[in-house]
Amino acid sequence: MAFAPGDAIHVKAIGKGIVREVRNGGRYLVEVNGRSIVTTADQLTAQESAPKQKKTPSRRAPYAHDRASDAPVSLDLHGLTVDESMEAVAAFLNNAMLAGAAEARIIHGRSGGRLKASLHAQLKRIASIRGYAVDPRNEGVTIVKF
Repeated sequence: MAFAPGDAIHVKAIGKGIVREVRNGGRYLVEVNGRSIVTTADQLTAQESAPKQKKTPSRRAPYAHDRASDAPVSLDLHGLTVDESMEAVAAFLNNAMLAGAAEARIIHGRSGGRLKASLHAQLKRIASIRGYAVDPRNEGVTIVKF
């Protein structure tokens, strides 16, 4: 099924959201719980749009953080091809953002530089990332800030 920007959808195992952008290769930029993720059409099901209701003020803080979500998470790309690693990075970053992580560490290694170059090119295209940099203590690791 094809989706268009603004369509209400449900992402498997994540929840309800809205299609924000249609991309090449049957991929969609979807907003779920205030976070943007990229997913494929087979992960989406159409939802009926409910009439918008007036929001009532919440007594809770709008951005409550718990200590577990501040812990860094990491992904090791050793042994993967460039194509395999870019698919793994996309899924990893989506999961880390949805989990509310403040930062993530991606281990690409120091030799060669193809993985690192591809990773940094992919990170430049992701709008929901605040920034990224090579770890000053280990040049084989890139730290991504959300």
